[in-house]
Amino acid sequence: MDRAAAIELLQGLVAIPSLSRQETDASQWLARQMQSSGYERAFVDEVGNAVGEIGWRDAQRTVVLLGHIDTVPGNIPVRIESSAEGDVLYGRGSVDAKGPLATFAAAGARLGSQWAHDHNIRVLVVGAVEEEAATSKGARHIGARFDGAREPIPDACVIGEPSHWHRVTLGYKGRLLMDLVARQPMAHTAGRDSSIAAVVVELWNWVSTHAAATNAGRERAFEQLSPSLRRFNTFTGDDMIDTAEAQFAWRLPIGFDSDQFMIDLTRKARELTTERTTLECRFRGLEQPWRGDRQNALVRSFLSAIRAADAGVQPGFVLKTGTSDMNVVGPIWRCPIVAYGPGDSALDHTPQEHLPLDEYWRAVAVVENMLRSFTRT
Repeated sequence: MDRAAAIELLQGLVAIPSLSRQETDASQWLARQMQSSGYERAFVDEVGNAVGEIGWRDAQRTVVLLGHIDTVPGNIPVRIESSAEGDVLYGRGSVDAKGPLATFAAAGARLGSQWAHDHNIRVLVVGAVEEEAATSKGARHIGARFDGAREPIPDACVIGEPSHWHRVTLGYKGRLLMDLVARQPMAHTAGRDSSIAAVVVELWNWVSTHAAATNAGRERAFEQLSPSLRRFNTFTGDDMIDTAEAQFAWRLPIGFDSDQFMIDLTRKARELTTERTTLECRFRGLEQPWRGDRQNALVRSFLSAIRAADAGVQPGFVLKTGTSDMNVVGPIWRCPIVAYGPGDSALDHTPQEHLPLDEYWRAVAVVENMLRSFTRT
């Protein structure tokens, strides 16, 4: 696959809308593209993931390149424009994360099945569904497939997420979500009882104070507990009940005891419950933080490939404060794992999302050469 074909692959994938739980068209299209570009097996699996494979199923080593094919909402007209960065592709998902996924698919096509057979390695490219949802349905399915019983645990895994072509991501913070519903009979605003909004604010103040105490002495964002108030709405129904609905979210650092925290927060919510006021808290979306090791053959292969692409560039390492499918498969496989992909992650989910095509093509070369180097370790 040459540069023109790789760009055509990227642009075609970005042009197909694929919101979480609406990925079917994009998955089927990508599977067809991988089939036509020389993958031995390319298909849409039971949960909707696009999967392409080169190499024997019983090869000595297996590497999984796990990207995601879903995007957040937002219609950005797909187009290529010239800029100071060279040609740039605009479109939802160009950075997060169809750009990294197309990078994987193009690199696998450039290597080809014969190369995989000659080096006794199997490479799987996966476009996972529902990564942008709190379910990570696609990654969980792949994690269960390679569980050591159905199929051997992979020897290495690369998660498709943007970090620029010359940087490798070693870890992600964890995540916890809580949906809150508070209710009490309506009362006059001049009365003695707290409003239903004030009750939620009191719980939020406890959350903020707890985070400040947890973060004392921790200067790096990756090491901090980071709460956010994602939604807060109040209304009064026809039944004359004041209701507040809110969503709290946390980014969790390594070593944080999420189980004890949920117990403590539930206890605080009970303290705010009275004869008039009820609070219902539902936790979901828990993902534990994960940080990979940098002293392994996968990382060394990436560093070698980045230096080969440009001897004047110093490879870098990144720790991210969000989450990814690394949080899902890392604890299951416990194999060497990193995240990699072209693009500026600051553009994730924004109206300005775009990917320089020179960077994309350079990342294709890095992944290709990383795999070549990995077979020699």
